[in-house]
Amino acid sequence: MNQQGMLADVLRQRIIDGDFAPGSRLSESALAEQFDVSRNTLREAFRVLAEQGLVEHIPHRGVSVASPTIADVIDIYRARRVIECAALRQSEPEHPAVQLMHEALAEAEEQLPHEDWRRIGSANMAFHDAIVALADSARLARTYRDVAAELRLVFLEIDQPKSLHEPFVRRNRAVLTALLERGPEAAADELERYLTASERSVLGAFARMGHA
Repeated sequence: MNQQGMLADVLRQRIIDGDFAPGSRLSESALAEQFDVSRNTLREAFRVLAEQGLVEHIPHRGVSVASPTIADVIDIYRARRVIECAALRQSEPEHPAVQLMHEALAEAEEQLPHEDWRRIGSANMAFHDAIVALADSARLARTYRDVAAELRLVFLEIDQPKSLHEPFVRRNRAVLTALLERGPEAAADELERYLTASERSVLGAFARMGHA
């Protein structure tokens, strides 16, 4: 991987970890100095992140972390339905990724009593990464990686981790149980209901915040 790609990956992780808030300006001079790279290298990394929907260039203001809109939320969930539900519907309960679903869910359930929402949120994303892995498609996994990163921005924008993550740990359990006991079709139907509830929760939070 070239220098621009490595820098883009580092910045991407810091963005989805919440080190840079949605809407915050990214100082070209400060970041170039911090990472000891040229401004041209940094601009190329910004270009990669812009293609992933994580930053945006605003004329006369520079580059800022993307601030998702209601339209973005709707499109993110549209993409999730297409990718995740299809992967689950065509899956095999014996697929190795099912074990990854087990492990991610166990991590989330273990952290619930401690209300460690950062770890629970990461475990939740790992659970859904594992669902996509059921498709055995590197291209789908790459596409979903970008969708999931934008989703983390959405969650950071709301900043209500308990209301976002607590109900969906149980729904993750329902999806996995359906897969093991009733098969892929039932699990995909359960996931459809999950994503509908999640989308409504996020859109309701956005509406209360006055987002367009």
